[in-house]
Formats: sequence, structure tokens, C-alpha cells
Amino acid sequence: MHMKRTFIAAALALTFAQAAYAAGEAKNIIFFLGDGMGPSTVTASRIYKYGEAGSLTMDTLERTARIKTYSNDAQTTDSAPSMAAYMTGVKMNNEVISMSPETVATNPGRDANGNLGVNNCAASGNGTSATTILELAKAKGKAVGAITTTELTHATPATTFSHICNRNAQYHIAAQLVPGGVGFNSALGDGVDVLMGGGRNHFTPFDAATNKTGRADGRNLLIELAAKGYAVGANKTDMSAAVAGKKFIGLYSSKSHLEYELDRTASPPVGEGATQPSLAEMTVKAMDLLSSNKDGYFLMVEGGRIDHALHGTNAKRALTDTIAFDDAIKAALDKAKLTDPTLANTLIVVTADHDHTLAFNGYGKKGNPILDINRGYKDNLPSKDADGNTYTTLVFGNGPNRPNTRVNLDSSTVLADNYLQETGVRLASETHGGGDVKLFATGAGAKTFKGTLDNTKVFALLKSAFGF
Repeated sequence: MHMKRTFIAAALALTFAQAAYAAGEAKNIIFFLGDGMGPSTVTASRIYKYGEAGSLTMDTLERTARIKTYSNDAQTTDSAPSMAAYMTGVKMNNEVISMSPETVATNPGRDANGNLGVNNCAASGNGTSATTILELAKAKGKAVGAITTTELTHATPATTFSHICNRNAQYHIAAQLVPGGVGFNSALGDGVDVLMGGGRNHFTPFDAATNKTGRADGRNLLIELAAKGYAVGANKTDMSAAVAGKKFIGLYSSKSHLEYELDRTASPPVGEGATQPSLAEMTVKAMDLLSSNKDGYFLMVEGGRIDHALHGTNAKRALTDTIAFDDAIKAALDKAKLTDPTLANTLIVVTADHDHTLAFNGYGKKGNPILDINRGYKDNLPSKDADGNTYTTLVFGNGPNRPNTRVNLDSSTVLADNYLQETGVRLASETHGGGDVKLFATGAGAKTFKGTLDNTKVFALLKSAFGF
């Protein structure tokens, strides 16, 4: 009889656990955003690293969807409203950070030092804040974090913790992170628990002697954050020393983004790359710090420099950063499964905010290096354009590198780190593309991510996964 009662109790416990999973309630959510990581970039990165028949880690996640990315006022979105749609469920205008649809994107002005330190968003009636999933999670007692390879105040991370009419007002975005300080976003409660990225200059006073950037108001937000209990880091060593139970902000670049992965791992590393952690290392450390909260956490992880390399029509750096982003996904999965083997309590979502104009050319032979000149699948000979010149498999729809007269390309040229792919339309910088992007998901609540979804729908699914 005792064994029977024990069996019934165990069966009921399993039933309740299954019901909770079916309801999609996750204790933890990790939201991965590959900035600009459109379908062609995913495919090219897969081939670059693993070959045509291989798989990225994101490819192995069992749930997939297509995401529509248009913004409130544009067929082709920029990063601010597209990421904000995921974080708030609201369509907004290009350049706007987590505000209501009618908000007008108003550029910041130049301060006395020539930097964009004057916030022009305060006009009466220019929009209201749109609540983010990070703010909702914080209000429910969860730990929250945002980490990125870009400046911490850049568009994608900013949408998780700030509200402003223009993405370029980065000095004011930074001020929204300081609990109790002027400009603080009070919806963050006692503050975001883990923050990592670049752009230290947006947090520190103007420096005329070196980089000629910094805050014109003289505030040192890092000192203010330290006074509020934050550990402040400037490099990988500082990050490693951070301890659970204490908030942490790590800014690993003095005045810009983190180095491209190709440059960070070069010998010797470029710029500040020698002291910067990889995105995978940042992700695992953030999970360590956030997981001490018994109520769980929300973590946003951005591979932001994929987008920058694509804008520059430098496919090699874009693909290398995409692989580094995928490595961070693998690291997160491995880390989560140590304590949650079936991901019954953890939802992992991977997607992009928008596409780019990267495209595949010709009928290349299987196994031909994806960054190389195109070689035909029938004869493995260099493919030729109508004028008899070779061309690369990867090209861009627009950008600066459109020659007036095409010439032959050779492998040593096109496989070089700094080679810029040719483009169809000449523009100063390559633009985003308006096509749908992919979404991958696994874990608690992942079954709801399917079909073709508007990006605003993802917010509702994240809320549902949390049981909010």
C-alpha cells in the first residue's frame, strides 16, 4: 500500500511537472540576437565552418520559425525598432528605442565637446515608454542581464533597459542604468544585475587628452554604479573575478565596440582584443552570476559585430563573428544542461533583428571555399561573368565596392582578411535587407515558436514562457 501511494505521488508530481512544461513556464530565458544575421549569413557561416552538410549549433535547435521584421514606418527596419519589437511587443519607428508607435525619432544634438550629448527627446507628447521583457522579469524578482560585443549603449542592448526617442543618444541611454541617478529608468528596480559590452566613454567624463569623447556633464557613471554595489570591470580578468550575489558591469573597450572575433584572436590581437573575453566566455560568466537568484533570470546575448562587418561588405569578419555567436549558444546550452539536463526550466531563443543584402552567386561546386571565387560544379573551373572575368560566390546587393569595370579576381585576393565583396548598387555603406529572418528555440515553452510570426509576437511568447 505504501509503495502504491509512493507511485501515485510520483506520478502526480510528474504530471504536474509536465503540465507546467506544457504551459510553457520557464524559470530562465536566454535570448540570443545575431545582429543582421539573415538567412544567407547563417548558411554561409555554416559552410565556412562545417561545410554544406554540417550544422551550426543553432541549426540543431528543434523549433524554428520565420520572423517578419518591418518597422512602424519602414519596409526595411533598423536595429532599434526590430529588437525593441522582440523586447516590448510594440511596432515603433526606425531609430526609436522601446517607445510607443507615434514616437518621432529626433536626433540628439552636439554638446560643447562636439559629441552627441544633448538629448532632444523631451518634447511634450513625443511618445511614452513601452515596457520590456527585462523590466517585467525584474519586477517579478528575477535577475536580469544584457551582454553584447557592441557598445553597451548601442541599439540592441539599449532596447532591453532604456526608453528614448533616438538610438544615437547614447550618453542618456547610459544614464538610465544608474539606480537613483539623474535619468535612471526606475522600471529597472535596483538595476540590471549583469551588464557587459564596450563603449566605456559613454559612462565617463570627457577626456580631451586621449579619445576626445566622454560625458560633457562630468559624471562618472562607473563610480556611481560602484557606489550602488556594482563590481566594475574593464577586461577579461576583472570579469573572471566577479562573484555571484553582486551586480557586475564590464566595459571591455574604452571608446567603441569590442574587436571583431577575427582581430581579437589574431596573433598578436588587434587593439584592445588581448584583454577582451569572447562572447561565449561572457555568456557563461553571466549565467553564473545570474543563476544565484532562486527565482531565475532573463539574459539577452547579442552578437552585434556581425552587422558591422556586413555593413562594411567584409564577409570574412561577418562569418567569423557569426561562428563566435554560435559558439556562445553552444556554451550556454552546455552550461544550462549541467543543472537542467532536459531544459525543462530553461528557454533558449536564437534569432536576428533583420537581414542584409548578402547573396550567393553562380553554381559553385560543393566544397568550394565559400569566400573564394566561384568554381563550377561540373568542371571545378573558375566561373566567368559575361565579360570573361571571375567572380566570388558571395556578393552584396549594395555597398561601396562596385567597380565601374570588373576585372579578374584570384583566390589570394578574395580570401584575404580585409577583402570587401563586390556590390550591385554603389552606396557609401551597405544597407539592411527587408527579408524575413530565422528563429530557433529549445527548452521550456519552445513549442510555441513556429510558423511565420511578426517580431512583436515573439514578445508575447516570451511572456507566456515566463508565465507572466
